[in-house]
Amino acid sequence: MKTYRTGLLAVAFACGLLASAAQADTYVYVGNADSNDIHVLKLNKATGDLAPVQVAPFPGIEKAGPSTPLAVSPDRKFLYAGVRAAPFTAVGFAIDAKTGRLQHTANGPLADSMAYIATDRSGKYLLSASYGGHKITVNPITPAGTVQAPSQVITTGQNAHAILPSPDNRYVFATNLGSDVVLTFKFDSATGMLTQSSPPNTVAPAKSGPRHLVFHPNGKFAYLLTELSADIIAYRYDAKAGTLKDLQTVSIMPAGGAKPWAADLQITRDGRFIYGSERTTSTLTGFKVDATTGKLTRIGEVPTQKQPRGFGIDPSSTYLFAVGEQSHALTAYRINATTGALTPMKDYPVGKKPNWVEVIDFK
Repeated sequence: MKTYRTGLLAVAFACGLLASAAQADTYVYVGNADSNDIHVLKLNKATGDLAPVQVAPFPGIEKAGPSTPLAVSPDRKFLYAGVRAAPFTAVGFAIDAKTGRLQHTANGPLADSMAYIATDRSGKYLLSASYGGHKITVNPITPAGTVQAPSQVITTGQNAHAILPSPDNRYVFATNLGSDVVLTFKFDSATGMLTQSSPPNTVAPAKSGPRHLVFHPNGKFAYLLTELSADIIAYRYDAKAGTLKDLQTVSIMPAGGAKPWAADLQITRDGRFIYGSERTTSTLTGFKVDATTGKLTRIGEVPTQKQPRGFGIDPSSTYLFAVGEQSHALTAYRINATTGALTPMKDYPVGKKPNWVEVIDFK
């Protein structure tokens, strides 16, 4: 009898876990530069529909910058928005996991106009890259989620565009669009200090314009999007040495000879597909990813919102959400689980000049 009851309890417990997982909610956060706010939308996982939840303004911010980069803490408790108009600011929000709503916590100082922000893997530091200021910075973050004054400012080559910690938090990579390199730094997660690695950089093709970088979920590969040539460069990543070895280069441009102007790069959480956005043609181009070799096979491109600077993918790798800077709207796509092809579902109005999308699943 005791064994039978224990079995029943185990089944009930397992069912409870499954129910809890099924009830986990997913929210989409859109950063809007001209309206200085974040639109929060709730995802219906079954249909892909989005329902408006909140428009969260940036308290104390009056001027609009050219873009609004966002960063989410690893524990999904905080969201940060970078304001690229003086005074340069990191606006902090606490995230309510039950409702997805944002509650302003505090504003913190940034050293310059930052094109890209990201937390380190511990969530204790905010990493930033300044395109116009040619620098990267580190800002400590308090346990309450408040961004402190910069603890380190490093001058880089021309046009630092993105900054990203390695999956194990031992290295930090920073793209330099104007110098055609990806800089590599050793990262001390205890102090937040960056020191130059050896070799100090990975050289990209001349005038390609390194812009955004993502890692494959298996940690063996990294992918670089170049703005000026609109290519994705696949690299083999050596986690021990922090080095990138060139594997393959593919173009995200549709046929037709338009001037390349690539913007964003995202990989699905299951690592099977990767997508890039291109602003001149307003398209999204997808590729299948070979998890063994790291190489990419083109799926094809689809039209999207006008001037798609940013997009995001939900953690289940089922939906993609792209926004247009000039259309002030978002398109939701369903990702074919077999082919990776994108099927447009519905358009949604968002704020003015949307440029950044974060998708958070609360489990």
